[in-house]
Parts: sequence; C-alpha cells; structure tokens
Amino acid sequence: MRYEGPIYRPPSEAGSLLIQATVGCPHNRCAFCMIYKKGPRFKIRPVAEIKQDIETARAVHGERVRTLFFPAGNTIAMKTEDLCEICRFSRKTFPNLERITVYGSSRYIHMKGLDDLRRLADAGLSRIHVGLESGDDIVLKRICKGTHSREQVEAGGWVKAAGIQLSLYVILGIGGKDRTREHALHTAEVLNRIEPDFIRLRTFVPKVDTPLLKEVQDGGFRMLGPHEALSETALLVEHLQARSYLTSDHYTNYINLEGRLPEDRPRLLKQIRAALERPESDFRPFFIGDA
Repeated sequence: MRYEGPIYRPPSEAGSLLIQATVGCPHNRCAFCMIYKKGPRFKIRPVAEIKQDIETARAVHGERVRTLFFPAGNTIAMKTEDLCEICRFSRKTFPNLERITVYGSSRYIHMKGLDDLRRLADAGLSRIHVGLESGDDIVLKRICKGTHSREQVEAGGWVKAAGIQLSLYVILGIGGKDRTREHALHTAEVLNRIEPDFIRLRTFVPKVDTPLLKEVQDGGFRMLGPHEALSETALLVEHLQARSYLTSDHYTNYINLEGRLPEDRPRLLKQIRAALERPESDFRPFFIGDA
C-alpha cells in the first residue's frame, strides 16, 4: 500500500484500514490548520491504484477488515462515480466490511448535492467526518473556513437525508474571547438544525506554521483560558436540543464529556460545573501544537 503526504484519521477510526484515495486538501486555507500548509498539493489518486492497494490489503488482512477509512483531508471531493467505484470494490473485496468513512468539508458536500450523496450511500459510503468548527459566520470568515452556516446546514441535512452517518467537529475557543458567546450560541443553533449523529468537541490549540498562531503571538487573537473554555462548553451544551451523541475524544480538551443528547445534558452540565470549581492550574498548560 502506498501513502503520500501526512495521513490523518479521526480517533474513532483507530481500528480502520487506511487506504489513501486523495492527497492533501483542495481548500487548504483554514487559518488554524497546519496539516498541508507545506504540501503536498491536492490531487486525486487514480482509481486503478486505489484498487491495487485495496487488493494488497486483502492479501495481508484477508476478510478480517470491518471498517475502512479513505484519507486524505477532503476525499468527498473525488468525482462521485470514482468514489462510488472504490466503495463498491471495497464492499466486494471485504465481505465483512461494516463501515466506509471519509473526511469531507461542508463546501464540497454541498457541491455534491443530495442526488450524488444518495448514490454514494447506495455504493456503500457509511459515514462522513466534517469539520464544522463553528456555526458563527463571523468566526467562519475569520478562520477562512470557506463556508457559511446556511451551507453547513444544507450540506449536513443532505448527508442525513441520503442515509449517511454524519460526524461533526466543533472547535471550542475558536472564536477567541471576542466571540465566545456568539460562537457557542450560533454553533448550537446550527447543530440543532442538522442533528448530526455525532458531535465531537476539540479545544483550540494554535499550531505551528498557521496564520492563527501568528495572530495569537501578535495579540490579535485572545485565547480562552481553561475556565473560559469550559464556560463556553457549558453554554453550548445548555442550548443543544439535537438528538446526537456528544463526545470529546481528543487530547486538546480540558475534560472528557461523553453522552447522548438531550437526555444526558444534566449530567454533562454537572460535570462541567464541577470542573469549573477546580483551579485553572489543575488543567493542561498552554502549548503550541506541532501535529
């Protein structure tokens, strides 16, 4: 099997077979993301090569593969027929396959449209991981996300309507001190309208070689401290009405939250309030991410 450039996968895909379908990210302008800032440039691998790697994996793992993830950063950007083809081929090659997953941004999902998403679901695509980051349009513009809340809602709704599971990622603190309340409330509003299967929390950590790190160092972006980030989390959770599974499965977070919404909201809020009673020195220190 062949890999080019950084290969990232969600924590929930830790046990998945990784077969690279695309290289890099076609957007690659998010102010907080360092992954592809130094390349490689985005490209889509030939279907024949992807199939060869799938066959190689079959020779190594036999029929034991249960879950499959197709990196890299925005594989939903593949031509629909090509992505359908490798999904169908994977299902045929691994008869015990239970899930096929990709990363995809709201912008490129929206470009697909509902009909193509339904074709992908029929071909076997099971789940899409999407970096929502925020539901606040001002924040989305500041971080150069390349989308807006209306597009996010439409794209997310189409994924759900197509019968594909949707996993949305929220970055706590990405609005800084200036937009913390707006970020929490608008993000809750967008999540309520989409009702994703999973809401996955991350806490903003500035990364090397990113525009947002420079803003932090220059004082233009004022980061939240641990208590402020936890208070933002509480505000978000208080306003979530979506029937979704919420998890904070990431090393950047100050506490681990896990539960089904809305029924587990009281327990989650109690956990956050308990954390707010602890001194800030109890929590992880500030650091600059390099991965």
